[in-house]
Amino acid sequence: MSSENLPQSPEQQLRKPRVAVVFGGRSSEHGISVVTAGAVLNAIDRTKYDVLPIGITTDGRWALTADEPERMAIANRTMPDVAQLAESEEGGVVLSVDPGSREVVYTEPGAVPKALGEVDVVFPVLHGPYGEDGTLQGLLELSGVPYVGAGVLASAVGQDKEYMKRVFTSFGLAVGPYLVVRPREWESDPAAVRKRITAFADEQGWPLFIKPARAGSSIGITKVEDASGLDAAIEEARRHDPKFLVESLLRGREIECGVLEFEDGPRASVPAEIPPVTAHDFYDFEAKYIDAASGIVPAPLTEEQTAEVQRLAVEAFDACSCEGLVRADFFLTEDGGFVINEINTLPGFTPISMYPRMWQESGVSYQQLVDRLIQAALNRPTGLR
Repeated sequence: MSSENLPQSPEQQLRKPRVAVVFGGRSSEHGISVVTAGAVLNAIDRTKYDVLPIGITTDGRWALTADEPERMAIANRTMPDVAQLAESEEGGVVLSVDPGSREVVYTEPGAVPKALGEVDVVFPVLHGPYGEDGTLQGLLELSGVPYVGAGVLASAVGQDKEYMKRVFTSFGLAVGPYLVVRPREWESDPAAVRKRITAFADEQGWPLFIKPARAGSSIGITKVEDASGLDAAIEEARRHDPKFLVESLLRGREIECGVLEFEDGPRASVPAEIPPVTAHDFYDFEAKYIDAASGIVPAPLTEEQTAEVQRLAVEAFDACSCEGLVRADFFLTEDGGFVINEINTLPGFTPISMYPRMWQESGVSYQQLVDRLIQAALNRPTGLR
């Protein structure tokens, strides 16, 4: 029997829904996940919801953390860390995988486990592998706990840039030229890989972008001007993921569009434009989060261009079977067409991030956005749907 079909006690009927905000994680995007969690915790309406912050350390321990959003901000260009927020260096939070129970238990060595009560919905703000890629979503499906955002398949596809592009292509969405290099290829014959990449460059032209296949926030990406920079760029990408992509430079404007699920289906926000970042080679991690390079919202597009990118964003959302929210990133090329770069199923979600800014401009405030996502998750069944 699934938990949503269990009869509720009078206490359950009277209490506020409990939201577990899960953040941190084992990926290289750990710090920005903590920053995002602080913003979400600040925005949740405490008159409507109880909140349980759960941080995942870089080594994978689920830690009980204090509900102190002010400690989750970037300070002196340094990212916060779950280990600094955890209430104990050894205690761990355990979520039941019994779909008949949503009980959360806290354990410490040598102590009696302590029940923390039931969780009604999880708001995951994990970025990258071990959180955004379907792994956490699979655990929550096993547990029968509703959660914000995309399901297992959409999360996995949205994390792996190779298969994301394959899905887009199969649905008729235009993507830029790219190569995929798998771990075994590079480890067994790096010379052959270099040769393949330089042949790609001969055809497409330099510069190229070398990027991890399953990372986000522009982490691990290097712009390579010629063959002499390949090995260092590959090493940097492989620090984050043994599989990497090689992409050609697309000349044009960078346009983003947010998609949000409403009762009648997904809708697109006004789009934004990421202008050229003069202090950086491209829109990298430091430009996004440390130096807070700002986008233009709404993007200065014609009505026809706006309608087209909104249509394509919703198509990308549907192509990958997404739920909840997505940020879709495009290039408006010099010939006037849109090429999709990627989607992000758990996009940057601080108040200054592009996704919330686009919805703010579309009439949905940050607080309303958080509430809508929680309500949508509470109303969505777990399991096959």
